[in-house]
Amino acid sequence: MKVVLDTNVLVSGIFFSGPPAEILRAWSHGKFRLVLSPGILDGYTRVAAELADKFPDIDIRRILDLVVVRSEVCSPGTWPQRVCEDPHDDKFFAAAIGTRTKTIISGDKHLLKVSGYQGVSVLTPRQFVVQYLLDD
Repeated sequence: MKVVLDTNVLVSGIFFSGPPAEILRAWSHGKFRLVLSPGILDGYTRVAAELADKFPDIDIRRILDLVVVRSEVCSPGTWPQRVCEDPHDDKFFAAAIGTRTKTIISGDKHLLKVSGYQGVSVLTPRQFVVQYLLDD
């Protein structure tokens, strides 16, 4: 199984506990493959850097390096249409559709509104944990 994580899910999983942390733990144990694009990675890096000063004990650079090495990095190119109300969220659909990934994990209301677009489901972190991780 392949999934795309929105920025807040990845960053929340790094810095806090709860479903996003459970998702990152499952990924680190090989339960699914993470898909990202250069645009998604830029968002991860930017937001994580903003929080890194508040959490100096977490080596964010090392974690992001691991994310790159253990993920499928795609180059979806330009996205011809706007899917989400927030055009910055379209990169998640571009990565998913470009790699035939069927799941985006996000708590973002703009992404959740368009769940099902071209066969891509958008699940909240809690929904993903319940549907895919609780039986493990």
